[in-house]
Amino acid sequence: MFYEFILLVFVFSFFSSFIKIVKQYELGVKFTLGRFSGIMQPGLNILIPVIQSWRRVDMRVKAVDVPDQEAITKDNVSVNVNAVLYYKVADAENAIIKVEHYGYAVSQLAQTTMRDVVGEVTLDELLSKRDEVSNRIQEKVDKATDPWGIKVESVDLKHIELPEEMKRTMAKQAEAERERRAVIIKAEGEVIASQNLAKAASTLSKTQGALHLRTLHSLNDLSSDQSNTVVFAVPLEVLRAFERISKKG
Repeated sequence: MFYEFILLVFVFSFFSSFIKIVKQYELGVKFTLGRFSGIMQPGLNILIPVIQSWRRVDMRVKAVDVPDQEAITKDNVSVNVNAVLYYKVADAENAIIKVEHYGYAVSQLAQTTMRDVVGEVTLDELLSKRDEVSNRIQEKVDKATDPWGIKVESVDLKHIELPEEMKRTMAKQAEAERERRAVIIKAEGEVIASQNLAKAASTLSKTQGALHLRTLHSLNDLSSDQSNTVVFAVPLEVLRAFERISKKG
């Protein structure tokens, strides 16, 4: 009975070694006597032990974190840049046969390409046209990985670290720009105010009695608040004229 059980286990193990299960999001690259012999589709597959072998390939989109890379821009500014790259295997056969450890290869290629592309643009372009720089990196990495059966979906620059000296310089530049805009806006406001005052003065001078009405209106506004103290400056000649009139009277 014991030997029968051992025999049964051996037979089960032997036949189960023929069966390989490929998951829905995978493909299997099959080799017969070391040579590529086909692609194993998702589901149940039969494989002859010893004679045949296989490699499992994940076909889902993968994210690769491209670590900080020190690069020098076209205008000789040193920056640290990192990014995230999204790719997937488009051709399982080439991904296994044409390159060793395709994930590591894509990561290394992305690092060198990112440094090269950053070196082709100025700092202002890197900061203001981040999407264009990301697209350029994606295009170059995608083109280089085509023979490997890899499709690069996108590249996103996550962070651009500037030197401290450059940060201080940019802060001073931004402050100076804000002050310049404030002076311009204030000057434009004064011009508009002077134009409005000129129009008001012209209207008052052309309309008879308008100036007196405006004076009375101003006095009425001042008298509405008892805390206001109004001081009238009267010319000395006017006071002397009143004095002469009073003496004649």
